[in-house]
Amino acid sequence: MIYEEKHVWSILLRLYHWSLVIALIALTVTGFYINAPWTQTTLEGTGLYPVQTMRNIHGLAGYLFTAAILARLFLLLFGNRQERIMSMLPLTRRNFRNMINAVRAYLYMHDDYTEVRLGHNILAGTSYILTFIIALFQITSGFYLRLPENTFWQNWGVTFFGNQQYARFIHHLLMWYFIIFTVVHLYLVIWNELKHRDGLISSILSGNKFRLRKLK
Repeated sequence: MIYEEKHVWSILLRLYHWSLVIALIALTVTGFYINAPWTQTTLEGTGLYPVQTMRNIHGLAGYLFTAAILARLFLLLFGNRQERIMSMLPLTRRNFRNMINAVRAYLYMHDDYTEVRLGHNILAGTSYILTFIIALFQITSGFYLRLPENTFWQNWGVTFFGNQQYARFIHHLLMWYFIIFTVVHLYLVIWNELKHRDGLISSILSGNKFRLRKLK
């Protein structure tokens, strides 16, 4: 078998991916601490307030998360063929069939999952779009909690969540969505890497994947 290398992911998508990874790790760690701090005073012998420090890191990570999501929005509209929204959703018969086949393969209902796409399979693409929408709610709730006096975020926060208490609850709940999503994502990435050997994991670093060369 002869494989050929194909460029799939732009540098902006790869920067988006790793920015999101860094942001989610920082947001999760600091978020847990803010929710249940082990001290609300200064550390002995220093002038540091751990809660305030964690809030500041959380805020910076939130801005990084927001920038990453905005970058992905740009790519959904103007990225290459594999990165645009229409190639990720089951809106055509071929894409819908690809999604059903992916579900059956992941459930070990059959092994004949032969349509290996250069970009995301449609099940993955659909889950990413859903996660993108959830990320927008997470951003809105986060800025509403951080900047309640800002008229812009106050209006959106009240519209979607009613008050800060509900916004805080939703914000915490959605954090668990991202944690579960990350675990499932890692499992399926490894599963696909072992099944298809097309360089899926390395592609998020190099931007390139491998596919079987068609013989003439």
